[in-house]
Amino acid sequence: MGRLEPEAVPGRPGSATPAHELSDPAQEASRILQICNACRYCEGFCAVFPAMTRRLEFDARDVEYLANLCHNCGACLHACQYAAPHEFAVNVPRTMARVRVRSYARLALPPALGALYARNGLVVALALAGGLAGFLLLALGLRGTLASPPAAADFYAVFPHGLLAWVFTLSFAWALLALGSGALRFWRGLEPGRPGPAALAEAAGAVATLRYLGGGHGEGCNDEDDAFSLVRRHFHQATFYGFGLCFAATSVATVYHYLLHQEAPYAYTSLPTLLGLTGGALMVLGCTGLLGLNLRRHPLQGDAAQRPMDLGFIALLLAVALSGLALAAWRAGPAMPSLLALHLGAVMALFLTLPYGKFAHAPLRAAALLRWAVERRRPSQLEMSEE
Repeated sequence: MGRLEPEAVPGRPGSATPAHELSDPAQEASRILQICNACRYCEGFCAVFPAMTRRLEFDARDVEYLANLCHNCGACLHACQYAAPHEFAVNVPRTMARVRVRSYARLALPPALGALYARNGLVVALALAGGLAGFLLLALGLRGTLASPPAAADFYAVFPHGLLAWVFTLSFAWALLALGSGALRFWRGLEPGRPGPAALAEAAGAVATLRYLGGGHGEGCNDEDDAFSLVRRHFHQATFYGFGLCFAATSVATVYHYLLHQEAPYAYTSLPTLLGLTGGALMVLGCTGLLGLNLRRHPLQGDAAQRPMDLGFIALLLAVALSGLALAAWRAGPAMPSLLALHLGAVMALFLTLPYGKFAHAPLRAAALLRWAVERRRPSQLEMSEE
C-alpha cells in the first residue's frame, strides 16, 4: 500500500473527508465489514477476518465480538487498498477501537460508571493523586510514621497489616466482581455454546502467547510505517508476564504470612521477593517500550480520543512497578515510609480504575478469543445457508 497518508479533517478546505464514513461506531464498523467481506484480501490475517467471513450480515453483537477480537496490529490498515485517501476510508483498527470502548462502557458495573471511559485519563490521574494523598496522610496520622520513621524495613509499623489486608482485599474484590460481571454478560451475549477442551486450549494459548500481536503475517505489528516488527508484541509480553509475576509474588507472600507465619519484608533471595523484583523489572521494560510506541504510532492506527486512556493505564502500571522497585531497594533506609505510601497509593489507584479503564480489554478479549476457538469448529452462516 505504501506509507499511510495523513487523515483528512472535516470542514477544512481541500479536505478529502470520506463521504461514506458514518458517525456511529457500530454502524461504521458494519459498513467497513461489508466492504472487507467483499474484498477478503486480509482473510489470512488475524482472527477477525476469518471470523468475519463466516457471517453474511453484521448486527451489533457481531460487531462488538469482532471489535474485541481485534488486537490493533495495524496490518490490515497498511495492506488495504480502500484505506484513506480512498473515499471508502476503510480503517478497521480505528473503528474497532471505537466499538471496543463503547463495549467497555456498556458492560461497566454499575452502568453509571461507564461514563468514566469518556475522561479516563483524568480519572486515572485523580485516582492516583487521591490514593497517594490518602496513604501519605494515613501514614502521618498513624503515630507520625513519616516524620518519625520506624525501625528499618518494618512495613507494618507504618501501616498495620490488618488495615492493608482489608483495604486491598475489598478494592481488589470489587475490581474482580466488576470485570467478571462485564465479561460474563459479554460471553452470554455471544451465545457461544459450551467450549470443548480443544477450544479452551487454543484460546488459552492465544492469550498466553499474545499470538495475534504477531501481525497479519506473523512478522509483527506495523508501527509508524509499513515495516513489520515484533517489538510491540514483546513489550506487551513483558508487561503481561511482569504483572503476572507481581501477582504471584503477592499470592506467595500471603501464603508465607498466614500459613508459614513469616511477616514481610522477606529476604532478597526469598521466593516472593524474587518474583516481585523480576515482575517489576519486566513491567518497567514493557511499559516504557509501550509508552514510546504509543506516542509514535501513526494517528490512523487507532482512536486518538482514547490515547489518554491508553497512556494513563501504561503510566499507572509503570508507577506501580517503579515505586515497588524503589521500595525494595531502599526498604532499610529512612525514606521507606514515604516510598511505601507512594507504592500503596499507586497500587490502590490501579485497583480502583481496573474496571473503568484500558484493563477492561483483557477479560473481553479473552472471551472473544474463546468464542472464536469455539466458532471455528462449527459450520459458518454461509455453509448453513447452502445446506
